Amino acid sequence: MLSLVRLYADIALLRRGPEDLPASLFLLVATVVANFLVNFAVSLVLPPIAGPWHMHLIVDIAFTLAWCAALLRVFGRPERFLQTTTAVFGYQTVLAPLWIATAWLAGRFQDDELWLVPVAILGLGMLAWMLAANGRILRSALEQPMPVCIGLVLLQTFVGQLVLLGLFPSPAPP
Repeated sequence: MLSLVRLYADIALLRRGPEDLPASLFLLVATVVANFLVNFAVSLVLPPIAGPWHMHLIVDIAFTLAWCAALLRVFGRPERFLQTTTAVFGYQTVLAPLWIATAWLAGRFQDDELWLVPVAILGLGMLAWMLAANGRILRSALEQPMPVCIGLVLLQTFVGQLVLLGLFPSPAPP
């Protein structure tokens, strides 16, 4: 178990990739469950967004699985689905506490002139880190140049946000 957490941390730190994981449905399911539980637990302590964040989490997980399946099929690498999605959920699980804490801090200090800039810089740093980690996973899985993979990660983020907005529209101001 600890060696698996280290492997996911190494993926998050760009030291290893999805090719270092076994192609195992059980490992993918266990990693998705761990991702959900870590996100759920941290979000209970520091809710990053108002509203049904637990439903956002479920939709995000389903969307990530569907996105990876579609992307790997389009690039002719569907056999890499288990390792790629396991790596994506694994590194996200490791970084979830930092990511949620950063989102919580951004909400907490959005009106505080003193802390707004440092928190925004922290948020941009986390975003860059996650883009790099996910881009590296895709580069390995799709065998495409890093700029293409970063573009695909940005597209995934954009489309994922559109899906969430479509399913959970923001209430109109009074």
